Amino acid sequence: MDPSAGAIQKEIKEPREDEYRDIAWGIPKFGEKITPIYINRGTVRDDDVRFEMLYNGICHTDCHIGLNHMHRTMYPCVPGHELLGRVVEVGKNVTKFKVGDNIGVGCIVGSCLECSQCKNGDEQYCMKGMVGTYNGDRKFNLIGGDQDLPTFGGYSASNVVHQHFVMKIPEGLPLDKAAPIMCAGITMYDPLKHWGACEGKKMTIGIIGIGGLGTMGIKLAKALGHDVMAITTSAHKEGLAKEKGATHFCVSTDPASMQANAGLCDLILNTISANHDINTYMSLLAKSGTIVQLGLAPAPHTVSQLPLMFTRKSIAGSLIGGIAATEEVLELCAKHNILPDCETITASKIDWAWEQLLGEGGNKDGVRYVIDIKASLED
Repeated sequence: MDPSAGAIQKEIKEPREDEYRDIAWGIPKFGEKITPIYINRGTVRDDDVRFEMLYNGICHTDCHIGLNHMHRTMYPCVPGHELLGRVVEVGKNVTKFKVGDNIGVGCIVGSCLECSQCKNGDEQYCMKGMVGTYNGDRKFNLIGGDQDLPTFGGYSASNVVHQHFVMKIPEGLPLDKAAPIMCAGITMYDPLKHWGACEGKKMTIGIIGIGGLGTMGIKLAKALGHDVMAITTSAHKEGLAKEKGATHFCVSTDPASMQANAGLCDLILNTISANHDINTYMSLLAKSGTIVQLGLAPAPHTVSQLPLMFTRKSIAGSLIGGIAATEEVLELCAKHNILPDCETITASKIDWAWEQLLGEGGNKDGVRYVIDIKASLED
């Protein structure tokens, strides 16, 4: 397939006099590198919060969307959905936030707020379609600026977001490490909550893939009082996994290790984003256990029905989490001092960070790269 297939090219217009214009780091056109560009942020309306960006985490998804791996990217593209900032202006209807507050924004900046999913706190499953923090359609009249352009994310100096999708950063969370909680943290927390890991009953939680997502999942599951099994193809990751809190370690390419750990996991969270055979891991599930797909593996899985039928096992999926759940995981991380393992960089190293994530064995040490926006503006 032509790598540019599905890509849509649009042009940034000059802003009106009452709109904010700011610097961002994005991809102007398909095939180009990350470069500084100017974008329009619209105006602060009655329910909006405007904030200066302090930090923004880099997610593997940024690479996939920025490089059009999913064949639906709209250019210019400004990635970033792990936003950490400080409020500089609020609309007249905003009461939860004030100027000077430290706030975060995750993967969602819009939804209908009226359907059953939104009212249940699952804005990510909005029945009319959520609005992504970047590369999303500006619908529901919640996102200002040029309506012909996609939404622009956190690789930028500022943002303007509807108050519903803004979250306070709890006291005690280091600002330079809090940004990835808005994506990696909630991606691992929401399935833990949905499948009963927050209800007080001790479980054994399996985490497949000991990278940036997996290490965060180990820490969260451990803080919730569970035994944690780290599952990986790399035997040398045992020390890293146990340092993060794993109590069991399983090498999926070692038949003896798989046999020793068979049937132990009540719940498995699968973070693998490369093509793989899901059947490999089914033997690790206990009867009535569930394996939850979190990584974006491009190829479909072929599943053997018999293990599902004879042991009532399930394969499910989960996508990030809603606003209320994200606020919960922020509080949990503050309470237990759960922090992603971060390396702070400036915007000039974004291309380098993407290379680390996309390379063979990408993010092998579980490091989340975080852009220091203030330092980037001075770089």
